[in-house]
Amino acid sequence: MIVSTLKTRAAHLARTALGAALGLGLAGAVIFQPMQAFAQAAEAAPAAAARVVPRAAGAGPALWAIRDADSTIYLFGTVHVLRPTTAWGSARVDAAFAGADHIWFEISNPDDQASIIPLIQQHGVSPDRPLSSLLTAEELTDLNAAAAGAGLTAAQMDIFRPWLAGLTLSVAPLIKAGYDPRSGVEMILKARADDIGIPVHGFETLDKQVGILAGMSEADQLSFLRSTLEAYDDATTELDAMVDAWATGDIATLERVSVEEMKAESPAVYQALLVQRNADWAGQIQTLLAGSGTAFIAVGAAHLVGDDSVQEILKDRGVAVTREE
Repeated sequence: MIVSTLKTRAAHLARTALGAALGLGLAGAVIFQPMQAFAQAAEAAPAAAARVVPRAAGAGPALWAIRDADSTIYLFGTVHVLRPTTAWGSARVDAAFAGADHIWFEISNPDDQASIIPLIQQHGVSPDRPLSSLLTAEELTDLNAAAAGAGLTAAQMDIFRPWLAGLTLSVAPLIKAGYDPRSGVEMILKARADDIGIPVHGFETLDKQVGILAGMSEADQLSFLRSTLEAYDDATTELDAMVDAWATGDIATLERVSVEEMKAESPAVYQALLVQRNADWAGQIQTLLAGSGTAFIAVGAAHLVGDDSVQEILKDRGVAVTREE
């Protein structure tokens, strides 16, 4: 009974940590090469993401639309890191994307590895408050074991602020399991947009996204890191469940595994990463709707499920949002 309870607790924490890591578009940029953030100069950017993805067996991931007399705005939930073999291709999504006048992501440059480096150097390290002074001996042992999955050691990560350590370690086991930022949805769609010349915009900037985590209290950052360490071994299994639900358009399961438990386990992270940003994006979408034309919006899937989703906020403001079938 105790073992079962501990496993359930670990699974809950894994979903919380993953929901937090994958709720930010910068996640792929940070975790693709963790030590790159401390290099004197950026290495060459990785090769462009593949433009073609396997077709989903059914209807594929969910797509929503907002329409008025002269505007159409599509809302599409994404996963920032995926296995190259993940089948999420959809004729419906392809048509909506190809017909758009503008593309909107969380950040306009999800493929820009170099821009994250100075931000991490500025906001992600604190030599005067090393992790070894904030964690217990047992937690440091867990940190060292988890860091190995990212090609690091606890000693190398000692100057990381807790939010950066948590973000890096949230996704490290996924990379080992074959998940790749270059196969993430934004990277694929950004490459397509560049190929056909569709303008790309961002609701936020990289520095704002870094500030969301860096601006949390040290206690909340440590809570995030500790959740990540406790749930490290379950991360891949939990993300597999999230991706399966997302790729099949199973919104109820996606809400349960990516949002509800983050809300219960880490309310500060939930508010910072989802609620506050969803409200801001809803306002920007209303501004877009006041104009004309077609926009395709692709943001982390966690932002488009649950009671505090972008759609629910828009509905509360009198904006009709319908799911495309």
